[in-house]
Amino acid sequence: MKTGKAKRGAAGVPAGSEAPPRPGRPRSAATREAILQAVAALLAEGGYAAVSIEAVAQRAGVGKQSIYRWWPGKADLVLEHLVAFVQHLRLPDRGSLAEDLKELLTWSFRNLSGGLGPIMGALMAEAQVDRRFGKAFYELLIAGRRQALRALLERGQKRRELSAEADLDTMVDMIYGAMWYRLLLGHDKLNADFATRIIRTLAIGR
Repeated sequence: MKTGKAKRGAAGVPAGSEAPPRPGRPRSAATREAILQAVAALLAEGGYAAVSIEAVAQRAGVGKQSIYRWWPGKADLVLEHLVAFVQHLRLPDRGSLAEDLKELLTWSFRNLSGGLGPIMGALMAEAQVDRRFGKAFYELLIAGRRQALRALLERGQKRRELSAEADLDTMVDMIYGAMWYRLLLGHDKLNADFATRIIRTLAIGR
């Protein structure tokens, strides 16, 4: 998949975000950059467990209150780090729904099989116990990925690669449901072969 330019990354994910700031005093651009650079570095060094408000503050050279002024907790910091990444993504367009899905899923699975997977799993776990964060996680990250996949399916439907009666929302649930199930349980691999089997099971490209 093609991506736009990004300055840095942890676990294959560029840092920074265009997510709306929380109410309060405008963030100093330099302070914000230092904080997100610190999040990126800590994720690269030790994953989600290495990130804490204290560790970020020390690495960024700022006070903890500077962080809490704009982010409620570490999950929100990591979420903002990821939001920027997906904003740079471009959907594949090879003229075939099956090929587009294969490229999208293979790329996604490859990243989730690396350092990104445990980070996403940790955020999903946090979303289950913190309703406020769960709402932010869905609205800022998950909803956009669902919309992107649905747009890809809609394009295939317009090219008559899917029937006009196809339930696209359920197809999105089935594709991402399979991804999350393997990611969270770890009982089998997320790889290109699994992407192919998902596409075949949905009878796309036949």
